[in-house]
Amino acid sequence: MRLPVFIAWRYFKSGKSHHIINLISRISMVAIAVGTAALIVVLSVFNGFEDLVSSLFSTFDPDIKIEIREGKTFDAASLDRHRIENLEGVISYTEVIEENVLLRHEEEQYIATLKGVSPDFINNNPLDSMLISGSLRFPTQSSAIAGYGVCYFLNISPADLPTKVSAYVPKRNAGSFNILSNAFNISELNIRGVFSIQQDFDTKYVIVPINLMKEMLEYDKEITSAEIRLSPDASAEKIQKEIIAIAGDQFTVKNRFEQQESLYKIMRSEKLAIYLILTFILLIAAFNMIGSQTMVMLDKQKNSAILSGLGASKEDIRKIFISQGIIISMMGALSGLVMGALICFLQIRFGIVKFETGTTFVVDAYPVKIQAMDFLYVFLTVFIIGIFAALFPASKISEKYLSLTQKKDS
Repeated sequence: MRLPVFIAWRYFKSGKSHHIINLISRISMVAIAVGTAALIVVLSVFNGFEDLVSSLFSTFDPDIKIEIREGKTFDAASLDRHRIENLEGVISYTEVIEENVLLRHEEEQYIATLKGVSPDFINNNPLDSMLISGSLRFPTQSSAIAGYGVCYFLNISPADLPTKVSAYVPKRNAGSFNILSNAFNISELNIRGVFSIQQDFDTKYVIVPINLMKEMLEYDKEITSAEIRLSPDASAEKIQKEIIAIAGDQFTVKNRFEQQESLYKIMRSEKLAIYLILTFILLIAAFNMIGSQTMVMLDKQKNSAILSGLGASKEDIRKIFISQGIIISMMGALSGLVMGALICFLQIRFGIVKFETGTTFVVDAYPVKIQAMDFLYVFLTVFIIGIFAALFPASKISEKYLSLTQKKDS
């Protein structure tokens, strides 16, 4: 196999007898390099967006969330909080009560979700990094922290804090609905902070102390969920299994991916779709390579006849052109990988491609995250396409191809 590879490398390095054939071969290699670089860049951008979305959701979503499998609320004592808190890697255990309420500020009304949290939420939550006004503290039981979207719909300016807002929750055992005070529990919230994470959160949540929620909903020991936060070096998968064993079958224990399962599945499906589309484009580039290889074979008919006369078999000659095709595809692949890595590095370092001016997105430039597995998958994809592009024209070499050349020579 060393001789065919050696001859193929000489064919690749040396100028062809017809310059147009040399040009077409180089163009096919450039096409593969550009396609490979495009795959790396696009996949890295998708990785960047996935990482960005994960970081945004991790600000609000816990690492692990425990909910009752059937029903809405459960007794907080039915979970062994002490055992869960003592698991290695657990840094926070927050009891949560969530309920939809009607909020009213002056003439504006809006339905939002009140999220009552125990003090652990404030002490071990990165939400303070997303505050655009106020502070993440509850000095009184009526204190509240609202999403930016909620404030927008209630016509509350973050610069006007603190602001009073009325919250209406239906009574559990209302005797009569003719009088407003009989039908609803009404509480005055004092909004002391405004956060902005992502639209789904900003337009939905208002965070309040859990004792206020118990008072409004007339709860005693009931909660709707328990949220667990882990240390950065903890194994979420291992701790999730341990919590499942502690909680039992009546509870569902979800990790961060399972809490936003549909979103992450959509993002990964989009990444797969883009990968397949760009791979199809590489296949089109492979047809260009098939054409150039066919012309090289015609250009090297005389050389093939000489090798055949020296004792080279038809298979040996096929291996020469297969090796040359693989060399072209691999040179294109490696060049594309380097080019793609360089573009990604420049985007990470300098943020060359930015979002439109005036955007309110959390980053100014397109996020990029390089993953080694993407390079491996892209290289294998290009390698398989290159094998196909090299095998197809070489398989057409026959005795007739060699005999025609020999007749011309004679």
